[in-house]
Amino acid sequence: MDVNDIGRRLAADGAMTVLLDGRSGAGKTTFAAALRAAWGVGTVVHLDDVYPGWDGLRAASEHVERELLVPRRAGRPGRWRRWDWTAAASAEWHLVAPDEPLLVEGCGALTVENRALADYGIWLDCAESLRRHRALARDGATFAANWDRWAAQESEHIARNDPRALADVALTAA
Repeated sequence: MDVNDIGRRLAADGAMTVLLDGRSGAGKTTFAAALRAAWGVGTVVHLDDVYPGWDGLRAASEHVERELLVPRRAGRPGRWRRWDWTAAASAEWHLVAPDEPLLVEGCGALTVENRALADYGIWLDCAESLRRHRALARDGATFAANWDRWAAQESEHIARNDPRALADVALTAA
């Protein structure tokens, strides 16, 4: 199954909310762009824009549940608040209509609570050496200084939620 197959399946099933999870550098953002094109989704929320700093993986997951997914499931607009990494502060809110297809992408998207509020879950995996190379090539010294700190949060998320088991499909990126 490839990204186009998944996009066609989501469209055929009328999916409204999809969660895409995986460790840093697994290729989630690239996959999300391809899935958006294949599915024709209207809104993509990147958790990189939501995490409240380097220690915020769990807080972002809970924020997405409480502010975005719960209201949408109830037929109301959901919202999410952007984190301004430069100012190290919360920034503006973004609204997402309940009838607008939504893809939430990032490590921590696929929790037990969030999966109950979504139509479809995807886990993307990749070898650690390749993930680290990609992440450091993308984010450089900033991420290098925080790699272990972030990886510990990813491991805690995986131990707590087992997102691979929650996913409808698990893919290994090359």
